[in-house]
Amino acid sequence: MPIKQKLVCACALFGLLAGQGLHAQNKELVDYVNPYIGNISHLLVPTFATVQLPNSMLRVYPERGDYTTELVNGLPVIVTNHRERSAFNISPYQGKQPTAIVPLNYDHEKLTPYGFDIELDDNQMKARYAVSHQSAVYELNFWQKNKPVYVMINSRDGGMHCSGNAISGFQRLTDQTKVYIYAEVDRSPMQMGALENGAINASKASVEGRNACIALRYADGTPQVRLRYGVSFLSEEQAKKNLKREIQHFDVDVVAAKGRRIWNDALANIQVKGGSEDQKTVLYTSYYRTFERPICYSEDGKYWSAYDGAVHEDGGIPFYTDDWIWDTYRAAHPLRALIQPEKEENIIESYLRMAEQMGTLWMPTFPEVTGDSRRMNSNHGIAMVADALYKGLKVDAKRGYEYSRKALEEKTLAPWSGNPAGWIDDFYKQHGYIPALREGEKETDPNVSDFEKRQPVAVTLGTAYDEWCLSRIASYLNKNKEASYYERRGRNYRTLFNHETSFFHPKDKEGNFLQPFDYRFSGGIGARDAYDENNGWTYRWDVQHNVADLINLMGGREQFVKNLDQTFIEPMGRGKREFYTQLPDQTGNIGQFTMANEPSLHIPYLYNYAGTPWKTQKRVRQVLNTWFRNDLMGVPGDEDGGGLTSFVVFSSIGFYPVTPGIPAYNIGSPLFSDIQVRLGNGKIFHIIANNCSDENKYIQRATLNGKAWNKPWFSHDDIKNGGTLILEMGKHPNKSWGADKKMAPPSLDAEQ
Repeated sequence: MPIKQKLVCACALFGLLAGQGLHAQNKELVDYVNPYIGNISHLLVPTFATVQLPNSMLRVYPERGDYTTELVNGLPVIVTNHRERSAFNISPYQGKQPTAIVPLNYDHEKLTPYGFDIELDDNQMKARYAVSHQSAVYELNFWQKNKPVYVMINSRDGGMHCSGNAISGFQRLTDQTKVYIYAEVDRSPMQMGALENGAINASKASVEGRNACIALRYADGTPQVRLRYGVSFLSEEQAKKNLKREIQHFDVDVVAAKGRRIWNDALANIQVKGGSEDQKTVLYTSYYRTFERPICYSEDGKYWSAYDGAVHEDGGIPFYTDDWIWDTYRAAHPLRALIQPEKEENIIESYLRMAEQMGTLWMPTFPEVTGDSRRMNSNHGIAMVADALYKGLKVDAKRGYEYSRKALEEKTLAPWSGNPAGWIDDFYKQHGYIPALREGEKETDPNVSDFEKRQPVAVTLGTAYDEWCLSRIASYLNKNKEASYYERRGRNYRTLFNHETSFFHPKDKEGNFLQPFDYRFSGGIGARDAYDENNGWTYRWDVQHNVADLINLMGGREQFVKNLDQTFIEPMGRGKREFYTQLPDQTGNIGQFTMANEPSLHIPYLYNYAGTPWKTQKRVRQVLNTWFRNDLMGVPGDEDGGGLTSFVVFSSIGFYPVTPGIPAYNIGSPLFSDIQVRLGNGKIFHIIANNCSDENKYIQRATLNGKAWNKPWFSHDDIKNGGTLILEMGKHPNKSWGADKKMAPPSLDAEQ
């Protein structure tokens, strides 16, 4: 090659590399968020590509099944129940006969946490969108010169009306809960009115019913229509106020730029160096997911409550709702308690208010926009209160104790029910377990769902944990008698432990273990006749608060570790089709371990309690690398508002809260060499993992705040005012580090 040509190629290569380096330097944290991760599900529900500011009321995602869906049903306005329900619809259209909702094919979709662009109808239209807290703006571009332009705004069940350049209306969510919209367009249409049978009735400015729709028509070839809107759960007038407060223009770029800044600030609570670009993408995408729920429901200091059907003043404390606590108490709430404690305090206060507004004084379990749906099992809001108190958050312990106690004592433990206690609750209080039905035995408690069943082992174990959490709140209040009582009841998991098999095993009401019984497949669909969504191999480890006692029950550390190992080794036992037909929630398998469902999240960390922390380090890396990836199927199961992804955040930065209610964190194996976590008080917890890489995943030695550290855990107090954890990493395990029995993480009982 001639010298001159070599120089040109060299300069070109240098320029390319320099450009890449510059791009990497200019990349901001929000650029690492890939909302499409998991948008194709492994089996059940995909992880939706959500556009939203952190914990804000207004959320949207494309109205389609998942990434493979060919058509979108118009353009979204607001998600009112994440994963399940949206309200209103905006449909741009060019043609002869518009409909209330126009399904369109799409192309060149680009979605970020704060907005999206999408081309529609064989690349003949383009929509651009940017979101604020309670308002948003659309820019609609039309590229066909010889066809009329329409914009339809539809309420699926409600009413819409128009006046001038404004459109407003409502949609019913339940008999008592409505959501409202107020929208404005930047140019006056030729014609506007109710859409009826594919034509605009300009004489009719209001319409009610199913798919009530106001349509706007513009001249052929109109190049662009811009639309801004506000939403509210109070009134159309409040929706207008929300819009005017947040957006005074029609500029998508301005709103997007502000949203981008807000997301960068939120994500900056965690700063990392090292690791791969994909690992950073998975980390920051997972962190973004933890802001999807709950949502801030306050509007100018007021909020609508479906819990009593009334409007309330929030008194300066924002009201939050839409949180599936069974999923989020494990890691999403502890993550917020560490990094955003004031927000966590406001969330817990919101739930105490819900208990009061419902009139029962029972802590909610599944608070949603439309009320407490009481889904899943147990009362894990109690864990949120206990965890917050022992981490120094400002929570009303007296109300927290009383509402938690009443939920346990007065509400039925039957899954998916908000009814008063029935006979199986009396049985539990007397015998310490929920009785299982024998094969062919008919249900006799009307509180029990035909589909969800009693879930006797899951409910017994979950309630034992909740009662222990209640004992922690009682102890905090110096209610020593009550603390002792509920602490004893916190050991009720022992009633179902089968010493012959070392599994938690359903018993009938006579106290006999059900036989024959297969810990993989007994229990029917979702194993609900015995467990819940997961089989006996998962619930074998569901004693978060007393792992030391579980070690004792299994015969000591060596056998405990063998049983843990076997969980990751044990084959599925049937073909995948048969296995997942019965256990559709139990995807993301490594042996019988399932990464897809929240009761499994703490399992990789249990080796820390039994003298083999190096196995925790190995397993954490294994499950992260296997099941959480930067691709369309990179989430192994249902992502329930931070339920799974908060595990990814904690585990990626090197620690995890196995037991909400004990202010301690188990150490794992960080993916990054330098991690800074900005705590709620502005202090920094700094984790340095020297020589960290995919190969060098094992801790050789450690120091915490300048002192040699041989514990595979640290307390909240150790880091609450900032600190530095230094880990020296290596390719092979140091099997003595953290192995001493005295160094084990805390449990209710000490290991014998």
